[in-house]
Amino acid sequence: MSSCDSKDLTPRVGFTVHYVSHGTPVREDGTQAFTPACRAAIVTEVDEDDPFHLGLCVLNPTGQFFHPLAAGGCHFSDEPREGGTWHWIDD
Repeated sequence: MSSCDSKDLTPRVGFTVHYVSHGTPVREDGTQAFTPACRAAIVTEVDEDDPFHLGLCVLNPTGQFFHPLAAGGCHFSDEPREGGTWHWIDD
């Protein structure tokens, strides 16, 4: 799916999107052991009042992470891509 096509889409359960991980805390020297990174995620819930506020199952290299709406869910953010947000997959 191209990013042009995705602008017209409304997320639905089962769609695949990118989740931006938070990374590890910043050290005193300003570095991080793990920086924020895009991870594959599957939409598990869509907020009825805000269809771009989602519950996600994030697929990390070390396992799955569930971020349900009941725990705050994830909001859309294309730019800037901040930790804890989701965006459409780029080509």
